[in-house]
Order: sequence, then structure tokens, then C-alpha cells
Amino acid sequence: MSYGNLLREEIAKPGTTPLIGVYDMYSASVAAGHYDGMFVSGFGFAASYYGLPDIGFIAWPDIMGFVQRLRGAFPQHHLLVDIDDGYVDPEVACHVVEGLERAGASGVILEDQKRPRRCGHADGKQVLPLDEYLDKLAMVLATRKDLVVVARTDATEEADILHRAEVLAATDADVVLVDGVRSIEWIERIREVVGGKPLLFNQIAGGKSPRLSLGELTDLGVDVAIYSTPCLFAAHRAMDTALAELRLADGRLPANQDGQEIGVTESTRLVAKNIGRHHTLPATRNNADVIA
Repeated sequence: MSYGNLLREEIAKPGTTPLIGVYDMYSASVAAGHYDGMFVSGFGFAASYYGLPDIGFIAWPDIMGFVQRLRGAFPQHHLLVDIDDGYVDPEVACHVVEGLERAGASGVILEDQKRPRRCGHADGKQVLPLDEYLDKLAMVLATRKDLVVVARTDATEEADILHRAEVLAATDADVVLVDGVRSIEWIERIREVVGGKPLLFNQIAGGKSPRLSLGELTDLGVDVAIYSTPCLFAAHRAMDTALAELRLADGRLPANQDGQEIGVTESTRLVAKNIGRHHTLPATRNNADVIA
């Protein structure tokens, strides 16, 4: 069975499927020990690969190369990939979708923003005319084989949010995402207009959406939750703290207290797993213990 169909089956199960944002191979190596699904976040990739904000700098060959490395190291994990607006042109979007499916991606998210684009939780977003986005989405859907396609709207006006969500739910996209949802009430309203179509919710620290547990999201009828940046933001805080403490200690590395240190042995053991993982298709929740 294909990677796309396995993710599709996972999404169809009861409960909310979590996908954890990873920004490089090391963060993915850590995340792989905790969850069986990963999300290639545009925010995290722009920050880690380019050192730039998520406003449209990402080049599609870089994303494709990253996904190839991920799939090689994590043959059992679900991989959902943020492809922003498909890198502007529908033809490019289709080329990227073909390449990502060959590389082993499980699914992609295609948004309706116009350039200059923004993070979904930032101010100043503008959306394409709906017909223009629908044409691009239709071309992508016609191009994919089994890849899961998430149709995303970044609309900010209330009437437009509900209208676009309803229209996207009527397409052949597998999942609908309204990014930057501001309240539980709005999740409920969106859930109602998309009918039986699977719904995705994006959680990001410091974003516009409420912070909700998987249980709460399940009760709201959310089928997938992407956690865009927990690894990136945790690394930011941990690195900043470690380097501030190193400066205060005049460059002396801290003593290993209670065996909690991450050192050469622990780090090598983590990434060595990426050499010997069994090259099988992604795990489901019933056999997720194979991944650890």
C-alpha cells in the first residue's frame, strides 16, 4: 500500500491524528521516538535552512531534497509536507507534487495565499481569487496518484472563511485546513460547513489559535492536528539557555548531573538508528511500537 493511502487510513480512524513539525534531520530523529507522523513545516524549514522568516523564500528543490532524506531515514513514518502556494505557478505545483510522491511523501498542504505570502498565523495575509486557487488545486489533484492533498485557506473575513471552507470540502481534496482559526466556536462553525470531509487544525505556539489537547480536538470533530514548531521553539530556548550558561561559566561545560546529559554517546546512538531502520511502509497506531 502507498504512503498516501496509509496516511489516509490513519486519518479515517477515530480520534485526532497528530503530526509533529520537524525542521531538520536531527529534530526528526528525536520526534521519531515519540510520534509516528511528521509534518514538514514551512515555518520551521525557512528558519532552519535559510535563517529567514516564512514569507516565501523556500525553493521547491530544497524541500524535495529534505523530504528525500527524511524518507530514507524514516521509512515507517507518515510525512505531510507544506508546499505553501505550490511555489506560485500551477505547473510548478504539479511538478513538485509528482516529485514529492516519488520521494515518498504521504501528503501535501496547498494554500490559497497570494504573494507575498505569510505564515498562516501572521497578519497581512491575502488570498487568491477562489476560482484561481480551485484551478490550481484541480491540477494538483489530477496529478497526484495516491498522495493525500490538504486544501488550505488563509481567508480572514468571516463570510469568506466559511464560504471557502465549504467549497474546498466539495472538491476531491482529502482534508480541509482553515489556518489561523481563532476560537473553539470557529472550529465548530467550520466543522459544520465542511460536512463529512476530514478537518485539519494547525497548532503553533504564539499563534492565533487556542491551545487544545488531542482529546479536545477529537470532541470538536478535528481529524488531524499539525504541531508546526514544538521542536524548533524548544531548540531555540534550550540553545539560548545553554550558551548563556556557558558564557557565565567562563566556557566550562556543565557537569553531568544525574545522568541527564546529552553527550557524544547519546547523540550518536540517536542518529545511528537512522542507518538501520527497517525499510517498510509507515506504521499505524496498532503497530506504532515498531518505530521506537
